[in-house]
Formats: sequence, structure tokens, C-alpha cells
Amino acid sequence: MVDATHISFAANDRSYFSLLKKEIHRRAQEAGINQPRTNEIDIIVSEMTSNLFKYGDDGEILMGVFENNGSPYIELISIDNGPGIANPTRMMQDGVSTTNTMGCGLGSIKRLSDVFELYSLVGWGTIVLSRIYNEPPKLRDKSDLFIRPIVVAKPGETVSGDGFVVKKTDKYIKMMLADGLGHGPEANKAVNEAASMFKIFPDYSPTETLRFIHSSIKKTRGAVINIIGYDLDAKAWSSTGIGNIAVRMMGPAGFRNHMSYNGIVGHNIPNTMNDQQYLAEGYNMTVLCSDGIKTRWDMLKYPQMYKYDQSVLAAAIYKDHARRNDDMSVVVAKLK
Repeated sequence: MVDATHISFAANDRSYFSLLKKEIHRRAQEAGINQPRTNEIDIIVSEMTSNLFKYGDDGEILMGVFENNGSPYIELISIDNGPGIANPTRMMQDGVSTTNTMGCGLGSIKRLSDVFELYSLVGWGTIVLSRIYNEPPKLRDKSDLFIRPIVVAKPGETVSGDGFVVKKTDKYIKMMLADGLGHGPEANKAVNEAASMFKIFPDYSPTETLRFIHSSIKKTRGAVINIIGYDLDAKAWSSTGIGNIAVRMMGPAGFRNHMSYNGIVGHNIPNTMNDQQYLAEGYNMTVLCSDGIKTRWDMLKYPQMYKYDQSVLAAAIYKDHARRNDDMSVVVAKLK
């Protein structure tokens, strides 16, 4: 089932922290994470919530569970709008604290994480990424394209009206971000019907994939969708979108916004559509956002971000531009 990739936990009330930790513990166990690793996740969550209480404003933790071809991992992203850290490298050292504590929090999170990133700007806030694999030796991703999604359901909904899915073959990698009309179960149903058709369509072309999906989901509410593929031999992207899924292609020389067609997949789409091509030599990264994310964001606001894990950029965009009254999706894909 295609659904939210992450669950958002508000972390600005200390009395809620124990419940938050228990819920994350439960979800980690249900995902198949072994007991020693789950115990380490408990420690990471405790350190994250402690830091958010001491230093952060409007603290939030995103938890994602990923199957990872039978070797699951948990992704925890701590987000705050606090004062930021002037010297992140120094704050990583044990014994360094600004609140007269032992100063082991960030160091502990790093030691217990298989993947750890800390991104902070003074006056902006801090993002801490911790990724914990059930089997750490299997964490290495040999793919040509690193893909990191953050999909969060509208507050109060049990399922997400947004959905993200990937299809990989020996010739191409193809992604779809879909936003079902409205919210809740019916929007989620439309997205899952689209995802099922996306997976079985045998050809590469994003345009032809969209035509196939359109003819197959007419009994649903419909959805706005962007499909973007990467051809491994041609080393080029191809993309086609219908509706207000925002796509930005980025590279060393700048960026380019992808233009989508008007319409609603499952209801009305243009008769004439074409795949739009982008060579990888000019654009090595793409960002996709549903309309739960404001489109006017600027990479220049996040200096040195290209050096960080793609989930950190997705979290930064989510932090600054999420519309909290909607399903929210940010997907970052970057070539090696």
C-alpha cells in the first residue's frame, strides 16, 4: 500500500515525550527491527527530545519506516526552529554543553546511528538525521540514484492523500509522486490505484505511463501526478506531469522548473503530451513537491546543502514550506 512515508510527532511538550518514545518503539518493533537496535532507537529518541526541549522551538520528530528489500531501517529526523548552532563540529564533542549538562547527546546519537547528519544555521534552527538499519552491513545502496522521500499525512487523517512510488529495472529508474483529490481514504485510494498501474506498465515513457494510469483510475477521485525517469544508458531524465506537482531540476550551473500540463489524471488530460528531457550533465538532482509544500523555496537559503544526505534537504524544505493543513510531500533524488 502507498501511504505516508513518515509520521510527524510534535516534540514541544515534555509531558508527551514518554508517549512519543513508546509509539516509535512500537512502530520499530512492528517493522521487524531487532530488540538491541530498538533499544538503541529508544536512546536516540530520548536524546533528540531532550535537545528539542532544551534548545528548540516548535520541535518535531519525523519517523519513517522503510522496508529496504527485506532489511528494514528506521529514519528519525529532528527538526526545530531554535537559535541554531554556531559551531556544530564543536557541539558534537562529548562534554560540550551550553546548559550545564554532561554534553553527550549529539555524540550519542551519532554513535548509535548508521547514518548521521547534523545541519544547523544560526537564527534558523537545526535538523538532525539518524538512520538505523536492522542489519547495518546491508545499508549500502549501490543504486545510481539516491532517492529520499518525505510524505506526511494531513493532521487528523489516518492515511495520506499523497503517495510516492519507485520502479527500478536494469535500464531505468522511474518515480511517481501523486496527490489524490481531497484528503483521507478516498484520496489515498486514487493514489494507490495509480501506483498499481504505474508498477505494471511495461514501458519507460512518463507520458505513456500517465496515459495508461488515466484510463485505469477513472472510477476514483483522480489525482495530479508527475512521473520522472532516469535512463541509465542515455544518462538523461524524462518527465511529464499533469496538475500541480512541482518539479525542479538542479545542477552545478543552476536550476530549471519543470512545466506540467493542466488536467486531472482519471478525469481530463491533454490529447497532446510529450516527455520533457533533461541531460544529467546539466542536472544531477531533482526535487518533487506536492501542493502541501509551498513552491517558492530557494536553495541559496541552505548553504552547503549539496554535501548533505538528501533527507536533510527534504526536511529543510518541509520545515520552512509545509502547509500544515494538507498532505505534504517532498522527494529529493540525486545522482551519485
